Amino acid sequence: MEIVASFSLVLAFILAVYSFAAALTGDWAGKERLLQSSYRATAALWVLVTVAIGFLVYSLLTDDFRIAAVASHSNRALPWFYKVTALWSGQEGSLLFWSWLLATFSVVAVWLNRQKHRAMMPYVVAILMVVQAFFLLLNVFIAPPFELLAMSLNGEMVVRGPLDGNGLNPLLQYPAMAIHPPMLYLGYVGFSVPFAFALATLITKQAGEKWIETTRRWTMVAWLFLSIGIFLGAHWAYAVLGWGGYWGWDPVENASLMPWFTGTAFLHSVMMQEKRGMMKVWNMVLIFSTFFLCIFGTFLTRSGIVSSVHAFAQSPIGPFFVGFLGAGILFSGWLLLERLDYLKSASQLDSMVSRESSFLFNNLLLLAACFSVLWGTLFPVISEAVQDVKISVGAPFFNKVNIPIGLLLLFLTGVGPLFAWRKTSLASLRQNFLLPGIISLIVGGVLFAIGVRDFYPQVSFILCAFVTMTIFMEFFRGSRVIAQKSGVNLLAAAVTLTQRNTRRYGGYIVHFGIVLMFIGFTGTAFNNEKEQEMLPGDKMEIGSYTLQLRELRMSDNPNYSVQHAELELYQGDKSLGILRPERRLYKASRQPTTEVAIRRRVNEDFYLVFSGMADDSNHAVISAHINPLVSWIWIGAFIYVLGTGVTLIPSLSAQRHSAHQGRESHAHKKEVQQQDVLVKTVS
Repeated sequence: MEIVASFSLVLAFILAVYSFAAALTGDWAGKERLLQSSYRATAALWVLVTVAIGFLVYSLLTDDFRIAAVASHSNRALPWFYKVTALWSGQEGSLLFWSWLLATFSVVAVWLNRQKHRAMMPYVVAILMVVQAFFLLLNVFIAPPFELLAMSLNGEMVVRGPLDGNGLNPLLQYPAMAIHPPMLYLGYVGFSVPFAFALATLITKQAGEKWIETTRRWTMVAWLFLSIGIFLGAHWAYAVLGWGGYWGWDPVENASLMPWFTGTAFLHSVMMQEKRGMMKVWNMVLIFSTFFLCIFGTFLTRSGIVSSVHAFAQSPIGPFFVGFLGAGILFSGWLLLERLDYLKSASQLDSMVSRESSFLFNNLLLLAACFSVLWGTLFPVISEAVQDVKISVGAPFFNKVNIPIGLLLLFLTGVGPLFAWRKTSLASLRQNFLLPGIISLIVGGVLFAIGVRDFYPQVSFILCAFVTMTIFMEFFRGSRVIAQKSGVNLLAAAVTLTQRNTRRYGGYIVHFGIVLMFIGFTGTAFNNEKEQEMLPGDKMEIGSYTLQLRELRMSDNPNYSVQHAELELYQGDKSLGILRPERRLYKASRQPTTEVAIRRRVNEDFYLVFSGMADDSNHAVISAHINPLVSWIWIGAFIYVLGTGVTLIPSLSAQRHSAHQGRESHAHKKEVQQQDVLVKTVS
């Protein structure tokens, strides 16, 4: 079976090359059958890659340790859902998974658009197949997923695997990690489609907005998956790694954040192109940057050039990614420069006090954040190459640069909706800013009175109040008009308002989710932590809480052995319950991990880590953290995802327009048929 799976990947690679050549040749020679053949080749390619990935999943589930990828990342005691997770835990399986996702996206893009944009589609297919061929090249020649293990038996080399595998990395044995990498991959791969349409638009000189109309939902879906992946990664870091936080500015964390910055900038600036015909070159640069940053993030994870708990081991795969990135950036940049005249803006910025200017500043800040993260991530690599000394850049640098940028972005989130397109009058500014300004100043005064004196936390809370009020006012004004006209309550009117323009009001819901996340981020300024060595019966004081260690015990199962610490938490004389952090040792990999215990509340989390035994082997090392407002991050993330989902639902006005066009098309088709019958009758 592994021979069939390997051969299917080789054949898929050949089909990717064929589809690329057939699409271009069919377009240049005007041969429709060759074009159709290239489209069908993408579907056949998907079938072949599906066969390969299906066999690898089957091998993982059946413990076929003859295959190196299975022996390296799975073992018999592993639960079945973690065996499936092992598919993307290693270099070979994750690259195969990427190839399968890209093949799936390519088939769907071709199927949905094969009758539309006939001038663009051959080039869209060709570009997607270039990316596909690159990853299949890695699958076939550089990181083959079906490499067999051989061992010497009586002087002869035979194919035979070990009795058991090395097991899945213990840090990945967490439910969220079963979906975190797929979400990131869906985001990374999803941006290939808008990239292909944008590049095809430049090649064919199509109307500037066509590719945006076609790929807006593709971009939104890819951005949504990338966002979910980032949220799940933060939650995993918080609940599994045991250091008390959710974001450590790790290089691989940063790799997922950079395309999110440019993708977010694109989703905002693209509205200027749709509304005013502006920012055409800028939008091309943003979508190209987003795609190449996705590839760059994949390179960082797999090349071994950075140290990270998320990254794969050192491998020879890096130069191939560097070559692909270099060639892609050079070609895209050259083509963009060649088409500058074609991408001239239809309008210019009329006023600095306008919605266009807020989007422009929003873009500049997002790119500044992206550059700072890129520079900080690569600085250790650059310093080692130039001075032969690796200078690490830690959280203080990233926080110092990005906290002010984040607060300015939060401010623009509230200001943008208050500005009109083209130019905003002074009377409008006074009317729109008065109530949010007053409320935010009151919040600032209350915070000062209760002792919140640090600059950044106070500014953050004030801006959160300001943005919340601007969003509330946007919903309230529109809902009140609908309620007065239809007689429904304000809540029902708000639902109707959202349905009428899902893109706009879904965006406001996303902004509200971001506000809630900023509240959670700000809570970091008030964190409190303490570590202590404890014997059963000992107590630890932290903040207003008291911890008492009740007992230490051991247990065992086929996958790992466990040290349990049982502690009772008090606030004053009141018992708040028992917390049970663990220390595990996984048998297959011989790797230890911590399982934290968290008492979650809206105002703060009590976060407890059993770090292990002290040098005397009698005292347990207990680390306690009080993390205010963390739950607001997860609540905000849920609302953010919900709002993005709302933006993907067609508005009622769009549905009516589509239905009207459908009726017109049907009537036209019926009229043509009647004319054909009349002509035949006369003949």
